[in-house]
Parts: sequence; C-alpha cells; structure tokens
Amino acid sequence: MEAISCRSLRVSFGTTEVLRGVNLEVPKGGWTTVVGPNGSGKTTLLRTIAGLQVSQGLIQIDGHSLGAYSRREVAKQIAIVPQQPVIPHGMKVLDYVLLGRTSHLGFFETEKKSDIEMARSALDELDVRFAESRTMGTLSGGEIQRVVVARALTQGSPVLLLDEPTTALDIGHQQEMLEAVDGLRQRLNLTVLATMHDLTLAGQYADSLILLERGEVVASGTPQEVLTEEQITQHYGASIKVINDGFGPIVTPVRRGTNSPE
Repeated sequence: MEAISCRSLRVSFGTTEVLRGVNLEVPKGGWTTVVGPNGSGKTTLLRTIAGLQVSQGLIQIDGHSLGAYSRREVAKQIAIVPQQPVIPHGMKVLDYVLLGRTSHLGFFETEKKSDIEMARSALDELDVRFAESRTMGTLSGGEIQRVVVARALTQGSPVLLLDEPTTALDIGHQQEMLEAVDGLRQRLNLTVLATMHDLTLAGQYADSLILLERGEVVASGTPQEVLTEEQITQHYGASIKVINDGFGPIVTPVRRGTNSPE
C-alpha cells in the first residue's frame, strides 16, 4: 500500500492554476523527491498533501482520505518541515523541538520523560544537541534548519515532508542532514517526500523523482530516468552535463558559449 497517493490534484490561487491534475504515489518506507524550476508548484504540492492548502482531487494517506482525519490526526500522520518556519521569539531550542509532541499530548498534559528523550535524540541525530538550552534566535540559519527538522522527527509521524531542507546548509551539513534522515527512514520505516533545488542531492538520496513544470508532472521515475541531460535542458533551460555514478546522477552546470577553454 502507498503511504501517499494523489489523484487529479488541482490547486488554484484566484484565477491562476498552480497544480494541474497532479498524480503521484509514494510507497511506504520510500523516498520521493519533487524537483522542478522555480514557480513549478513544489511547495504548494507539499502544503496541499499536509492539509494546509485547499485543493480539488483525491489525497490519501495510508489508504485513507486526508479529509477523514482531524487536524490532530493529520499531525500524527504527517510532519512537515517548511521553507520558512515560524519561530516563537525567545523560545529555547529544546522547548521548540518538544512542540513536535503536541499532537500526542492531551489538553493541559505536559511532556513526559520519554518525550524529552525523544527530542534530545532528534537533536543528536541532527548534530545540534549542543544548542538545546540556547534560544532559537541565537542560532545560525543552518542550525535553525537542523533544529526544525529535529522538531519534525520528534513528532513521530510515519510520513515526513521536507520542503527544501538543505537550502541554508553548507555542503557538509547538507550531507549530514540527508544521511540522518535516510538512516531514520530505514530504521523507523519512515516515508519521505521532499522538494529540492539541488538535482545532484535529489538524485543521490531519493528512490524516485517527480519533475514538475508549471504545476504539471512532466517526468517521473528513477533518478536516472528523470535526470537526463535532455530533460534538464528542456525544462530548466540550463546548460549541464550529467555524470552517472553508483549513487545516482551528478548534475553539473556547464558555462554557455561556443568557445571552450584551452
């Protein structure tokens, strides 16, 4: 059974149609990454699957219609890491990560020792345990990004949505984060649906890719099937070379021009 299934998904902002009949399936325990040029609808797709955007069409999570879940039940099924998270002013890192346990607590119930241990474990996984007593405002952009992912992991949801999770990170922490997510996915049988700009990282970590352009799926399949020179040139308007290695395609830009360096 698929963890996520979408059929004929459509989203409009006023008269502008942002998603146009999107179909996708993500198997349980799989990692699918959505790629595409700016403005193709990647973030809207994730927000819609998370129940944060009004849409037409069918969304199923674990075989059940998304509309059948309450907001609290959706949070138990899906954790989302947004591009621009809301960070409460003055909040300490550990307290922020513990917000991921909110959907598991009753009204007026406080976090248990097991909740705190889960939050600290997530901070360890993302290499930010050192900052647990600091306030969020004292962290760098990359540290904040890792803490936000830790909060999502602490939520304990079987489906993890990542919207450009490596944007604010240097190359070392990009790899660290993606390796951590992949390790957790395999140990906990998490299902990951991500959006990414970096095509090489997308191809190296995902089992399958979906290429969006102007709200439509124009290609889907394995990284090798989607990340071809022909398709990237056509849909991104980019001059690139693709090198295939044992982990997936490596996409590298090539300077435009007719004159090659000597």
